[in-house]
Amino acid sequence: MTLTATKPLSMTEAIETRRSIRKFVQEPMNQDDLQDILRLASLAPTANNVQPTRFAVIQNKELQARLQEAAYNQSQVTSAPAVIVVYSDMEDFLQTAEETVHPGMGEEQIKTRAAGLRSNFEGQDVAQRGQWGLTQANIAFGFLMLAARGKGYDSVPMLGFDPEKVKELLGLPQHVQFAGMLPIGHRAEEGFPHHRHNVERISTFY
Repeated sequence: MTLTATKPLSMTEAIETRRSIRKFVQEPMNQDDLQDILRLASLAPTANNVQPTRFAVIQNKELQARLQEAAYNQSQVTSAPAVIVVYSDMEDFLQTAEETVHPGMGEEQIKTRAAGLRSNFEGQDVAQRGQWGLTQANIAFGFLMLAARGKGYDSVPMLGFDPEKVKELLGLPQHVQFAGMLPIGHRAEEGFPHHRHNVERISTFY
């Protein structure tokens, strides 16, 4: 099968041409492109470099069909060649905080820094930590959409799904928090043009 050619876009082009696409060309994703999209999304900033964002990448059609059921039968889940579920896992961060500290700091400073990061969150309960981590994952979710469009792909952000069913299907722990689900591929429709408030409507200058 010949895959659809992709043309890299500038950041401005990626933002201006992004659409919510629900019908995709029926072909598998180029795996090098997929890896690079995830790499770019992983560069999203996080406070204190905590990096709680995780990506579940689904390209198995049987599992996509079950995810579609969990997403109230929205057809884009199975139309897309890949679905990326973005979530935060602060409990994993607490177990592996040393991995988030820059290796150039040296072994002792890494230990000290990791201990300090843990102390910032251990006084919170799981739900509070999870909510904080979700704000970080939301940034990565935005990066993911723009990274995909910048590589010539399309997507549609989704929050309409049963989180408990998705956790069960993907074998995720109860404490994770979902930023969203992102079907991704090449568009088989153009989608609706943008309709947004103008800058003056939504901005206040001081």
